[in-house]
This record gives sequence, C-alpha cells and structure tokens, in this order.
Amino acid sequence: MEFEKVTVIGSGTMGHGIAQVCAQADYKVTMYDPNPDVLQVGLKKIVQNLDKGIVRQKVTPERKAETLSHITISSDLKEAATGAELVIEAIPEQLDLKQAVLRQFDELTPEHTIFASNTSSISIAEIATALSDPTRFLGAHFFNPVHIMQLIEVIYHETTGVDVIDAIKGFGRRLGKQPIVVRNTPGFATSRLGVALGMEAIRMLEQGVATAEDIDKAMELGYRHPMGPLKLTDLVGLDVRMAIGEYLAKTLKNPAFEPPELMRRMVEQGKLGKKTKEGFYRW
Repeated sequence: MEFEKVTVIGSGTMGHGIAQVCAQADYKVTMYDPNPDVLQVGLKKIVQNLDKGIVRQKVTPERKAETLSHITISSDLKEAATGAELVIEAIPEQLDLKQAVLRQFDELTPEHTIFASNTSSISIAEIATALSDPTRFLGAHFFNPVHIMQLIEVIYHETTGVDVIDAIKGFGRRLGKQPIVVRNTPGFATSRLGVALGMEAIRMLEQGVATAEDIDKAMELGYRHPMGPLKLTDLVGLDVRMAIGEYLAKTLKNPAFEPPELMRRMVEQGKLGKKTKEGFYRW
C-alpha cells in the first residue's frame, strides 16, 4: 500500500513532529487540531525545527520551502478527513478521547484508510474497538524529537492485517525510521523498558544516591544512552510519564512502574519538565 495524503490528528509535541517528517518525505500532510491557535503554534515549531536544520546544514532553504508546501493545517474535521489514506492520531493519552476522535474520522474517510495511534502505552486492541474495521488499525509509536529519533515502534493487535503492518513498516522506512514490530502488550517494548528505568532513576534521586546530572551521566557514559533517564523524563513530560507508570503498575501488577513520591510532588507543583521550563533540570 502506498499513501498520498496523510492526516495527523493533533499538533502538539508529537503531532507537529510527525507532520514534519511526513512532509519531509514528500507526503501531502494535513495537520488537524480543533483549536486554530494550537495549530499555529505547531506550525511555528515545524518552521523552527527546519530553521535549526538550516543552521546545522542538514536542511537547505529550498528543502524547507518544499517541506512547508506539503503541509496544510486545518481545524475543520471534515476537510482534514476527506481523502486521507493514512490517519495518525497523536492526542493526549486518554482512551475515551482517542476513540471518540477516531470514530469521527472513520465516518468521513475512504473505506481503505489505515488508522494508526501514536500512543505509548494504551492498548491498541482497546482503541481499535472504536473503528468499523479494526483490521486497518495499529500503533505507530514515534519518539521525541520526531525529526531526529530514528525508531518507529509498530504495534499490532490480534486482528491487524498483515498488509497493514507491512504498509506502516514501509511508511516508516520512507520517513527514514527503523521499524520494530511488537505485539500489543502493556507498555509495548519501549515504554515498558524506558519507564522502568526512568522510575528507578527518580527513586535514586529521591534517596540521595546521586545528583540528577550524575545519574544521567552514568547511563550516557556507562551504557552509551544518548540521553539520561531523568533528562528524557523532562523531555517527555513528568505528567505524561507518571500516567504511563500508573497504568503499567496497575496493568502488569508490578511496583517497579509505580511513580515515586518525588515525581507526584513535582507534578502537583507544575514542574513537568521542558514544557514548563522546570523539571529535574531548568530549561
């Protein structure tokens, strides 16, 4: 399967990044959000990313113009859905919200449209129940920042079509990503491993084992991680990671995923990481 038009639902941290890499791969992209102001912020961030690419000589001014020419922004659901052959949902980690929005798009898109969710933890099978044909649905989990990170986690559920899995793997490769295929289980592969490490790093900080900088440096230099677990938590958002941790702790019945008291306190105080300029680091 080949796609011409891709619609990305959501223009936040992940949504605008997904829209950008699709446009850079020469797909026609519609970035949808019901809030026009949020759409403008997302588009502005894409422009900033491309401008940084020019400074680093990774992107030419001509390529920036081409990329932006492939992007349409829309707060009109019908306009965003019309003709979309691949719809990627990248909205907050709330099952009911994801299902409601996907159900609306399902009613307006062609019968052959493939649907994907960027969820990092919610059951793909549960989200799929909102669609008229669950065989055309799977997870396409990108990583932040999307235009830099090379991985795409392709998550299938019990009835996902093999051709749909193959199509998303091919799509990921065209974006310059390396796909891995994972069965639908709580936390999939990446969140399950990453959140367990992140929660333990927070517990270590809470217990005074070492500073945030030294805990991160231990993983960066000792295990060659490109970014330490505390800095990564800041980047993802403490509130987002806390919600995932709570879900995994409950679903897997494993206390290793339980958010530490330090994390809960910081979220209550609004110290959510990079997006609020303060988390385990000041941004």
